[in-house]
Amino acid sequence: MSHCLGLRGATTADANTRDAILDATEELLRELLAANHVAEDDIAAIFLTTTTDLTAEFPAVAARVRLGLERTALMSSHEIPVPGSTPSVIRALLLVNTSKRKDELKHLYLKGAANLRARGLEKA
Repeated sequence: MSHCLGLRGATTADANTRDAILDATEELLRELLAANHVAEDDIAAIFLTTTTDLTAEFPAVAARVRLGLERTALMSSHEIPVPGSTPSVIRALLLVNTSKRKDELKHLYLKGAANLRARGLEKA
């Protein structure tokens, strides 16, 4: 039986440039999809956020243009600017239709975002 679950991940961009944002987002999404064996038809929607210091490009462009997710609902937004939080972070929430249990999903935190869970900064 299939149900909709949230798949989480985060990474950091090397700079506030179009290429750096797209490269980081592409890497994160490719790794999340591969690690969880998710195809486009399994994805209900993808929500992508950036910290407020990343403004050069919408991260959703990477999903649409570089990964070819043409039929997937995408949204980009900014995170709230919490003082002392990790800069240059791109977060992803994929709503996926799956027969897996929550504990079987592989949430990924790459590059400078690898310590977000450990430090308690990744609350949602």
